Amino acid sequence: MQYPLPIAKLIDNFMRLPGIGEKTATRLAFYTLDMQDKDVEDFSQALIEAKKQIHSCSICGNITDTDPCEICSNPNRDQTIMMVVEQAKDVMAFEQMGEYNGLYHVLHGVLSPMDGIGPEEINIKNLIIRLQKSDEIREVILALNSTPEGESTAMYLGKLIKPSGIKVSRLASGLAVGSDIEYANSITLKRAVQGRISL
Repeated sequence: MQYPLPIAKLIDNFMRLPGIGEKTATRLAFYTLDMQDKDVEDFSQALIEAKKQIHSCSICGNITDTDPCEICSNPNRDQTIMMVVEQAKDVMAFEQMGEYNGLYHVLHGVLSPMDGIGPEEINIKNLIIRLQKSDEIREVILALNSTPEGESTAMYLGKLIKPSGIKVSRLASGLAVGSDIEYANSITLKRAVQGRISL
């Protein structure tokens, strides 16, 4: 027996979301059917408003409903340091930490030649323009994921930025808190040794 077409379409749309398989999509579809009409309307309206009102900041590329974004328009932020991240959600992770008060630049991806993603497909050009226009930025922190694509993107950006005299750094990496050395791979151990600190 097949589901009625409206339910089948709802399941299919939920399955388009990342990490949502058929079982979860079916559960969400039936949960939606059990919701009050007002809740469904509020939910659908929130989706529509987010899609219409959220856009990329013209300066840093972060998601925002104002332009420039709240971070770029804040004169109390440290204007001498910029953190480059892959996605807007990475900005939120660092902001929730509360230890960083500099600027950001969101790439909206990483270099991946096998997927056809080159420097033109991500927000690299605007990064270089920002650095050329700024007299204040002294350091760029490359806060990219430790994936092969993240590593190659960091190396590429480092080669582009270093000739300008701006310091380029990477986030420290190595052993996670609570991990066992015997289970760590060689790259993780190498970075843990290279990034060691004095006590």
